[in-house]
Amino acid sequence: MTYLRRYLVAGLLVWLPLGASYLVVSLLVDWMDRSLLLLPQAYRPESLLGFHIPGLGVVLSLVILFVTGLVAANLFGRRLVKLWEAMVSRIPLVRSVYSAVKQLVETMFADNGRSFRKVVLVEFPRRGLWTLAFLTNEESGPIQEALGRELVSVYIPTTPNPTGGYFVLLPKEEVRELEMSVDDGLKMLLSMGAVNSTSGLAEAQAKP
Repeated sequence: MTYLRRYLVAGLLVWLPLGASYLVVSLLVDWMDRSLLLLPQAYRPESLLGFHIPGLGVVLSLVILFVTGLVAANLFGRRLVKLWEAMVSRIPLVRSVYSAVKQLVETMFADNGRSFRKVVLVEFPRRGLWTLAFLTNEESGPIQEALGRELVSVYIPTTPNPTGGYFVLLPKEEVRELEMSVDDGLKMLLSMGAVNSTSGLAEAQAKP
């Protein structure tokens, strides 16, 4: 039974990551393949070739993103974007969602941005318990002025699903930066600590 269990676990370690990766990639490809519906019926691959080719939607999606960025980057495109945003800002519910998503995307993908690029260690949910978090902003604006303290914005993801979590404002001196990449931090969260970078944690905990 011991050998049987060992071999079964070894097999799972091979097939489970492969299966999960395949499912995720398949879902992404299927989702992006829906962009082919933007084409007229007569110009879709099924009509021209007589059969479906998986992945063509990925190419079309990338082309659409590239062309959109190319247009939006010039003067005429920027004016169109401003006109579109002016129209969206007049719709009560849509303007709030659009503005929040746009600010989040700009923050995450800005070349000079620092959000989600630092892994930190914070005491959460109480003193004496430590968890990984991501520094999202080192300035808290009016909140910092109201409290009279230097605060930082931190996102504390849940485990093993980091898409959910908590946004908290903490005093800067209570946040310990780690010499750990975001990828390593996510791996540690997803594996619930089974995969970790002990060097960064040890260095952070050694600091006063």
